[in-house]
Amino acid sequence: MNAQETAPEMVEEALPLPTADMNGDDLFRLGMMYSTGQNGCPMDRVSAHMIFNLAAMKGSVEARVYRREMSQEMEQEEISEAQKAARRYIDAGVVKLAA
Repeated sequence: MNAQETAPEMVEEALPLPTADMNGDDLFRLGMMYSTGQNGCPMDRVSAHMIFNLAAMKGSVEARVYRREMSQEMEQEEISEAQKAARRYIDAGVVKLAA
């Protein structure tokens, strides 16, 4: 088998990521996908925490609860990484918060 024959199998679909049009509930559902490893998302606590953080900032009460629960299972370095990633999404304008 050559590289051209195996290339299509190696191409993965793009991971679902937060977008500017997502509201708090949409972000909460996306965070749940990352926290459980479902719907094409890897199980990733840092990404889940980051997305729950964004969802909470957009008014999702459920996201606040899940973010708190996840924080209890995470190392401080992981939480810090998730918070920095959330800030990058906000600073880049990908996720817009109400003024």
